[in-house]
Order: sequence, then C-alpha cells, then structure tokens
Amino acid sequence: MSVRQRKTLLTAVALTAGLTLAAVTPALAGTGADRTAHTARTARTAAPAAGRTGAVPGGQGDPRQVSQRVADFYGAYIDAVWDGEDPAAGTDLKALRAFYLSAGAQKKVAAWERKNHADGILFAQNVPVKWKVAYSDAGAGHATSRVTLTWGDGRNAQVSRIDVQSDLKTRKITDLKPVR
Repeated sequence: MSVRQRKTLLTAVALTAGLTLAAVTPALAGTGADRTAHTARTARTAAPAAGRTGAVPGGQGDPRQVSQRVADFYGAYIDAVWDGEDPAAGTDLKALRAFYLSAGAQKKVAAWERKNHADGILFAQNVPVKWKVAYSDAGAGHATSRVTLTWGDGRNAQVSRIDVQSDLKTRKITDLKPVR
C-alpha cells in the first residue's frame, strides 16, 4: 500500500470516527429526538464571520438514513471548503468524496468540474454560508434528497438547490443534479 493510499485511508477512518462520535454523543447524553423515517431534519450554519457571534444549532443523526448521510457529507464538505487555508482541507475533500460518493458519481463530478471550472459538489466557485437537506423522493432502490444552499446573509441572500440521489443499499451518493 502506497503512502498516499494509507493517508487517504487514515483520513477516511478519522472522518468516519468523528462523524460516528458526533452521532453517538447526543444519544449518550440523552438528547434524542423523534425522527421520521424519510426526513433529515438537519440545518447547520457555517462558522460565524469574523466579528460575529451566535449560537449554532446542535445536531444529531442516524447513519442508516440516506438523507442524513447526505447532510453529513455536505456539512463536512462545506466545512473543509470553508477552511480551504488549512493544509488538511484538500486531503479531507478527496477523502470525503471517496467515502460518500460512488465511483460513477466521482467520475461525473470530475467531468463536470473539468468542463465548468467550478466545484462539482456545490455547483459553484464559492462557498455557501448555510445549507439544509430534506428527503425528497424514493423508488427503484434509490432515495433523492434536496440540498438547499444559501449564499450570503440577509434578505437578498441567493439560494440554490441540488437533487442528490443515493443508493438505498450502499447509502453512497450516485448522482447530483442542480435544480433549475
């Protein structure tokens, strides 16, 4: 196994451990909440801008729900892009894509990025400040989650949406399509 492969594997293991700890800690603290089988009730904001303070809502999850896994992916992915100055961010982005996306989805994203010179997960060149994920539909062994990205604060904030398809068996993301 090459050094690069080991680093990628270790990064994926570390991310998985961190996400598992984040999912288990609220349950151990007795802060569980009812969840419907088809809804990921996750809303999360990026780190407050310089000079701003505020509480960020807590969260919890269930790794068996594909919409929750999409929410976990987008949360970690946006954090890594947001912290692009951190030397580990590039490695984190690659590991996240390898862990959460199917091989076919990774190829589609890479092709879109080559053609459009932008991030194929966010379908943009910049980073959203907020995101949320909600269950949209299911059928034929797949579930679709609607990702809503908010670009900026205030009344004039731009919003974009992405439909993310996941395989119900593997829970891997198999397709991403911007909603027009």
